[in-house]
Amino acid sequence: MGEVFEFTVNGQVQRTEEDKPLLRYLRDDLKLYSVKDGCSEGACGTCTIVVDGKAIKSCVLTTKRAVGRNILTVEGLSDEWKDAFVYAFGAVGAVQCGFCIPGMVMAGTALLQNNLNPTEEDVKYALRGNICRCTGYKKIIEGILLVAKILRGEASVNEDLEKGDVYGVGQRAFRVDVRKKVLGFGKYPDDIVMDDMVYVSAVRSKYPRARVLKIDASKAEALPGVLGVLTAADVPNNKVGHIQQDWDVMIAEGDITRCVGDAICLVVAETEDILNKAKKLVKIDYEELEPVRGIADAKREDAPKVHSKGNLCQTRHVVRGDAAKALAESKYTVTNSFRTPFTEHAFLEPECAVAFPYKDGIKILSTDQGAFDTRKETAIMFGWEPERIVVENQLIGGGFGGKEDVSVQHIAALAAWKYKVPVKAKFTRQESLYFHPKRHAMEGTFTLGCDENGIFTGLDCEINFDTGAYASLCGPVLERACTHSVGPYCYQNTDIRGYGYYTNNPPAGAFRGFGVCQSEFALESLINVLAEKVGITPWEIRYRNAIEPGKVLPNGQIADCSTALKETLEAVKDVYEQNMDHAGIACSMKNAGVGVGLPDKGRARLVIEDGVCVIYCAASDIGQGCLTVFCQAVSETTGLPLSKIRNAVANTENAPDSGTTSGSRQTLLSGEAVRGASALLKEAMDEVGGDLSKLEGRDFFYEYFEPTDKLGADVPFPKSHIAYGYATHVVILDKEGKVKEVYAAHDSGKVVNPISIQGQIEGGVLMGMGYALTEDWPLKDCVPQVKYGTLGLLRSTQIPDIHAIYVEKEKLLGVAYGAKGIGEIATIPTAPAIQGAYYALDGKFRTSLPLEDTFYRKKKN
Repeated sequence: MGEVFEFTVNGQVQRTEEDKPLLRYLRDDLKLYSVKDGCSEGACGTCTIVVDGKAIKSCVLTTKRAVGRNILTVEGLSDEWKDAFVYAFGAVGAVQCGFCIPGMVMAGTALLQNNLNPTEEDVKYALRGNICRCTGYKKIIEGILLVAKILRGEASVNEDLEKGDVYGVGQRAFRVDVRKKVLGFGKYPDDIVMDDMVYVSAVRSKYPRARVLKIDASKAEALPGVLGVLTAADVPNNKVGHIQQDWDVMIAEGDITRCVGDAICLVVAETEDILNKAKKLVKIDYEELEPVRGIADAKREDAPKVHSKGNLCQTRHVVRGDAAKALAESKYTVTNSFRTPFTEHAFLEPECAVAFPYKDGIKILSTDQGAFDTRKETAIMFGWEPERIVVENQLIGGGFGGKEDVSVQHIAALAAWKYKVPVKAKFTRQESLYFHPKRHAMEGTFTLGCDENGIFTGLDCEINFDTGAYASLCGPVLERACTHSVGPYCYQNTDIRGYGYYTNNPPAGAFRGFGVCQSEFALESLINVLAEKVGITPWEIRYRNAIEPGKVLPNGQIADCSTALKETLEAVKDVYEQNMDHAGIACSMKNAGVGVGLPDKGRARLVIEDGVCVIYCAASDIGQGCLTVFCQAVSETTGLPLSKIRNAVANTENAPDSGTTSGSRQTLLSGEAVRGASALLKEAMDEVGGDLSKLEGRDFFYEYFEPTDKLGADVPFPKSHIAYGYATHVVILDKEGKVKEVYAAHDSGKVVNPISIQGQIEGGVLMGMGYALTEDWPLKDCVPQVKYGTLGLLRSTQIPDIHAIYVEKEKLLGVAYGAKGIGEIATIPTAPAIQGAYYALDGKFRTSLPLEDTFYRKKKN
């Protein structure tokens, strides 16, 4: 018998002879799934536990080093502490995607066990090792302070809030998924275990561009416990892609890799340990080739072709009026070139999926932003009718656009179909960094003009995107960058040219803001220079040009009655003018819904099951809270309490397609579909005196579709999108040049849930702040030079005071109770507002991100 390692976990003595990371022992042996695996590198904090009274990351502690120690996880908390955390985190809105939350709970527990009277600074310090990408930390800090008050007896748990007897639109609704996320028993794909489940992982390219000469998997295949090794020859159709099918499932012998994330072969094994050993035994011979390093390389006439059709992936040309004439006749013009980097989504949950044989095809349990999109891409790979594949989203640990493309889903499905067993595919954090699409790097030149009064006359710009190895969503993202580069203002002369280039960098695609973060950074920075030339303030020039109801946006769309950009400017006027010498201001707009003539529909079914209204809507809740919004819509329309409403575990077999969670669309489109179905239910309820039992088995379906006009439509006032949200952000620096305060005023129509919108704004602001100041994606010959811990993600001790302000007008859109999306726009104005703040502080006009020569990043020599 070998050495025995003995320690206590949640009051129970545990013994093991295996020396391995404590994280793996807690999850794999004890099935304590509150302990999340976000990076296994000690960087993210999702695996935080309490060891002898201190918060420790379990991935950096081993079973051998844990001997004699007392370990506590969320599962081991007393009922009093569990209820306090659930109530407090739900009441303040601390829970979004939820993947970081159990780790936050344990970091908070370690603090409160030693200090039941913490200050806000104490809480920030206690959370410094835990990353949250959704909330901006503020709500989590508020939640822990409320837990402390409850445990001190100064506040009480209000169980009625969680029960949701009052749950309509506009209420401070307790999210429907708070308890299972706070206590860690809600299932993300990596928490799923099945009988006979095996594991699959890819051996990935060492080089961004190299010819694969030979794949020798014989030693791996001979290893006991290996089911087999799959190559491109085993794939029915070796291409996937969200819009363009240009992404190889695997690179075949003789073919050329396009990025370091490329899969060369898949190893399938009985355990993860065997899998990791087998991958190291696969020998691949390469002929290393010169990579296409960036936009300039891609443009060269003699450049290697990343794809056979060439290096120009997508183009867009947006024209209205005569920009050249307008600019030539302008009193003032300003021109500058701007650069923004690739950036990483850094969602806390790495990609994971479980697939297994189902009926005449495959079922996939996934974490992604669109179940029907995953079904479509996987069906393309198999060459099947889509219905043979069923995709069911589990809890989703964040996305921000980075989980729109298939990543692990299709390889799990391929292995499950080949070997007829359940298969789990999971990325390591480094695989995730290499593989999934980033925010596009931009190089652009912008010229903006105005008259003597500061009224904008025209915009000319060229936007170049590096889309990396594959298209992903290059076309739509480039389109949004172009159409929104004009800003939320009134002028009609624009000439905007957009180009997306293939390179051998990791792919780029959707990321919160969807191209608009890049172009609005440039435009809003230029506006401040024009204001100087005219002799008016940056606030005043924006107010003079601001779109308002009935006026025409630069794309020709007439602004609807809900438009409230001027109101957001008015909301921050005083605070901006009181701090002008060290403050910056920026506005933005962002579409809600896909628009541009595409058939974008919201669909929902309500079914009465066992006396409860069950919502079937295949809309991914990636933390934004749409599942809660749906329940609020049902409650508002029917008067039912939350106890009579629940969301089904929706999938592509039992729920209608309500589109991707992208484009800030779910609250508006799917929300209106749920409202419409609820209205049908209410009619039926009225006929039976409100008795749901008399409607048992009834099914109420509603589809919402509002047509839009395609880009370049030959109509005087094209309707590009069904709605736009608007925002103004003001950033105030302190004397050291640190971001001290951010005032974020938002027009998002009707505020469906005041708790949720605050957290969305705060999280969006902090993400925009990271984009402006600290986050980067350094590459060396197309190979990322980063780990999760070196991405520059802001931590709890670095957050400014964020003031979320929301504007609600009396006149709103007539759908979804007047709601518009908040998910993306909250990120967009922060970076240019920070640029403007530094420009006001020191007079240096910075044109690239992350901004150099600031408190956060000193100028490079």
